[in-house]
Amino acid sequence: MKLIPRGLLGRETAESIAIPVGAIAVSLLVFGAFVATQDANPLRVYYEMYRGAFGTWFSFQNTLLRAAPLMLTALCTALPARLGLIVIGGEGAVVMGGLAAASAALGAQAWRAPPLAALAAMFLAGLAAGALWVGLAGALRVYRGVSETISSLLLNYVGVAILNHLVEGALRDPASLNKPSTAPIAAENTLGSLPGVEVHWGLAYGVLACALCYVLMHRTTFGFAAAMSGGNVRAALLAGLPVRRLVVLTCMLAGACAGLAGMVEVAAVHGRANASLVSGYGYTGVLVAFIARHHPLAILPVALLLGGIGASGGLVQRAAHLPDATVSVLQGILFLAILASEALRGRLRLTRAPSAPQAAPASAVA
Repeated sequence: MKLIPRGLLGRETAESIAIPVGAIAVSLLVFGAFVATQDANPLRVYYEMYRGAFGTWFSFQNTLLRAAPLMLTALCTALPARLGLIVIGGEGAVVMGGLAAASAALGAQAWRAPPLAALAAMFLAGLAAGALWVGLAGALRVYRGVSETISSLLLNYVGVAILNHLVEGALRDPASLNKPSTAPIAAENTLGSLPGVEVHWGLAYGVLACALCYVLMHRTTFGFAAAMSGGNVRAALLAGLPVRRLVVLTCMLAGACAGLAGMVEVAAVHGRANASLVSGYGYTGVLVAFIARHHPLAILPVALLLGGIGASGGLVQRAAHLPDATVSVLQGILFLAILASEALRGRLRLTRAPSAPQAAPASAVA
């Protein structure tokens, strides 16, 4: 049995922390230089971003609201990454999950189902729609050899097109004039707020999903099989692992998380399905997953950070007289820095390199 050299695990852990932190620091410096070219004080902008994200209880609750869907959409990228797949189809899964949840709610209301049954129908519909949507990208990968990155990206556009077609046609509420939407969900069928805070239950769903996915992917035989398949497909096949089934199931699980985010947006935020579902949470979730190194528990603080950046856009616009899209520039710089920083992995001298094992004495061998 091959033993892991002493100090290697410590080095990998140090790199997993140091490289993303360094990339974030470089991003802040580059963004500060960009802000300075706009005749704004970078320190003032950073201060307003802090105030808009964490400075008051109201702003912190707004950050939590934005972080909740990011936790779920980040899992849509992080889980397939365990098998070496790059899936960026969270936006399409959010849209399809929200559309399916709204349709299920309207059907439950037509049958006069009790609120608990209506919420259960929305929950299951959102999970199923997201799972089938991203699972399709996984199936195309293993059965037809289609790149999961390309197929999941294109499925985003297909999902948005289906949403627009239905809310402007068969599912359109005649009362929605300026913004085509489905009929509204009854108030008793919507998700309420967590006790003591003005934050909906989607936050609890996100935290629970990250915890469950961590246990599944890091503490079970399923997760071990997925990691083995991602590390060496040939070895996994020789070991008798059902690699194709693992890929499809993991993609379906990832899509279910993003579909749940769409359900939460419909049931707790918008109250109906419309173009507001295309909010960019799926794409931002990709950035969250990469910064978190695809670790389900690390997604929680990173989603909070990115949610805070998004929540601070309005205050930055008012106080620093910069466009609201300025925070999107920071997110783009972060993504580029994180991707570029991957070239440093395994090349940093953060810990002392493990020394080569000494040869055992001849007497010991004998």
